[in-house]
Amino acid sequence: MQSFSTKLKKLFYYLKLAVSGKEKEFTSGSINKAIFLLSIPMILEMLMESIFAIVDIYYVSRVSVNAVATIGLTESMITLVYAVAIGLSMAATAIVARRIGEKDAEGASKAAVQVIFLGIAVAFIIMIIGILYSKELLALMGAEPDLIEEGYGYTKVLMGGNMTIMLLFLINAIFRGAGNASIAMWTLILSNGLNIILDPIFIFGFGPIPAFGVEGAAIATTIGRGTAVFFQLFILFKGYGIIKIRFRNLILDLKVMLNLIKVSLGGISQFLIGTSSWVFLMRIMSEFGSEVLAGYTIAIRVMMFTLMPAWGLSNAAATLVGQNLGANEPGRAEISVWKTGKYNAWFMAMVSIIYLVFGAEIISLFNDTPRVVEYGSLCLRIIAAGYVFYGYGMVIIQSFNGAGDTKTPTYINFVCFWLIQLPFAYLVGLNLNAGPIGVFWAITLAEILIAVIGVIWFRQGKWKMVKV
Repeated sequence: MQSFSTKLKKLFYYLKLAVSGKEKEFTSGSINKAIFLLSIPMILEMLMESIFAIVDIYYVSRVSVNAVATIGLTESMITLVYAVAIGLSMAATAIVARRIGEKDAEGASKAAVQVIFLGIAVAFIIMIIGILYSKELLALMGAEPDLIEEGYGYTKVLMGGNMTIMLLFLINAIFRGAGNASIAMWTLILSNGLNIILDPIFIFGFGPIPAFGVEGAAIATTIGRGTAVFFQLFILFKGYGIIKIRFRNLILDLKVMLNLIKVSLGGISQFLIGTSSWVFLMRIMSEFGSEVLAGYTIAIRVMMFTLMPAWGLSNAAATLVGQNLGANEPGRAEISVWKTGKYNAWFMAMVSIIYLVFGAEIISLFNDTPRVVEYGSLCLRIIAAGYVFYGYGMVIIQSFNGAGDTKTPTYINFVCFWLIQLPFAYLVGLNLNAGPIGVFWAITLAEILIAVIGVIWFRQGKWKMVKV
C-alpha cells in the first residue's frame, strides 16, 4: 500500500503533467490516468469560459435590470453562433483526434486549417447581420423599447465581434483533438484575465475611458477573446506541438473541407436545434416581465459555471473516443466513456445539493430585487433536480461526437427539445398558466430524456463503426 505522502506526490505530479502543455496520445496505459490528464485542463478551460459569464453578470447587474435582461436576450441569440462554432469544433476534435490516433500529424494539420477557414466565413456573415440589425434583433426577441435603447450597443458589439468567439472555440477544439488540452486552458486564462480587468473599466469608466454601461461588457469580452485568438494562432504557426500550420497549408483543400463539412453538419444541426430551443424559451420567459427574465438570466449564468466543468469532462471523453477509435481500440473507447460518465454524475450530484440548499443566497449575490431572487432561485432548484442525468447525458452525447457520429445526437436533440421541451414549456407555462415554473420543468424533463435515450442508443455500439 502506498503511503498518503506518496499518493499526494503522485497526484501533484499528474496535475503538473496535465497542465504542462504537451500533446499526449491516450491509446494505451491507464484509462483513469488518461481521463485525469485530459479532464483537468479541460475542466479548468471550461471554468475560465464560464467566468466570462459570471463576471459580466456581476458588474452589469449593478447597472440596471434592463441591462441584465439585455445580456439574457443577446446571449440567447449569440448561442446560434455557439451552435455553429461547437458544431464545427466537434468535427475538428473528431477528425484531428482520429488522425493523431492514426499517427497522421500532417493530416491533422490540414484539417485544422480548413476548419479555421470555415469558421471565418460563417463569422463574417453573422458579423454583418449583428452590426446592421441589432435593434431589430432585440425587438424580435420581445424586448421593450427602453431595453432596446439601453442595450442595443451590447448586442451590436458582441455579434459584431463574434469571430473571436468562433475562432476561440475552433482552435481550442484542434488543440483538444491533438491531446493538448492545456494550451486550450491557458488561452482561456489569458482571455478571462483580461476580461476581469477590462469589465469594470469599460462598464463604469476609468480616466479617459467613458462609462459605456452594458455595452462596455461586450467591449471587454471581445478584447479579451481577441487577444487569446492571436495567442492561439501564434502557437499554431510556431508549431510548438504536433499541430503546425505552414504557409503551404494556407490553401483551400476541397477534399478535407468537404469531409469536415460532412461531419460538422450533424454537429451544427445538433446545436442549432438545442440553442434555438433556448432562444424560444427566452422568448417565452420575456412574457413574464423584465424582473423574471433577469432572474432566469442570472440563474442560467450561474448554472453555466457548473455546467462548464461537466462539459470539460465530456470533452475529455470525446478525445479519448476519437484517439482510441483511430488506434483501432473500440473497447478501450467504450470503457473510457462509462468511467467518465460516472465521475461526471458524481460531480453534478454535489452541485445540485448546493443549488437546492443555497439557491436564493446565490442569486442574491448578483441582484437583491425580491422577484429576481425568487424566480432565479426557483430556476436553480428545479433544473438542479435533473443534474445527475445531465452529467451522464453530456458525456454520452459528446462521445458520439468524438466518434464522428454527429447525427445520432441531432436526432435525440430534435425529439427532446423541439417535440417535447418547447411544446411542454408553451402549454404548461402560458396556456395552463403555470408561469415560469412550467418553463423550468420543461428544461429538466428534456435533459433527463436526453440522458436516458443517449445511454440506450450508445449501448447498441453503432458509433464504433463510424469512419471520418
